[in-house]
Amino acid sequence: MPAPSPRAVRVGDQLRVEITEILAREVHDPGIGFLTVTRVKVTPDLQQARIYYTTLGDEKARKDTGKALGRATPFLRRQVARRMNFKRVPELQFFYDESIAQHDRIERILREIESERAEAAQPNEATTQDDGPER
Repeated sequence: MPAPSPRAVRVGDQLRVEITEILAREVHDPGIGFLTVTRVKVTPDLQQARIYYTTLGDEKARKDTGKALGRATPFLRRQVARRMNFKRVPELQFFYDESIAQHDRIERILREIESERAEAAQPNEATTQDDGPER
């Protein structure tokens, strides 16, 4: 997959800022809970924007947020058209960002390994201290 063009990156960053602001201030759907837009990937032709988000809550809350975003997509697209000067506003597609959950899982595993190593090192230190002074 080729690297995105600098323009696509700039448009994606601006879309992320605008969509975050619109969701926070203008979308009043109770299905959209506490939501964070993590990144936006725009195709090189600027016709499609893949918006990645995370949300707090369980699987049901995540599904409800996805449905609410689907309902809000036409409104979001109109608002983006008003705020940004595009010849054609990109199609907006929302995707739950699984990478955050994967990062949390990896971090949890690393902490467990670290604590296991610390526990394994403690008995060795206790036995060397109990031996007394060396002669």
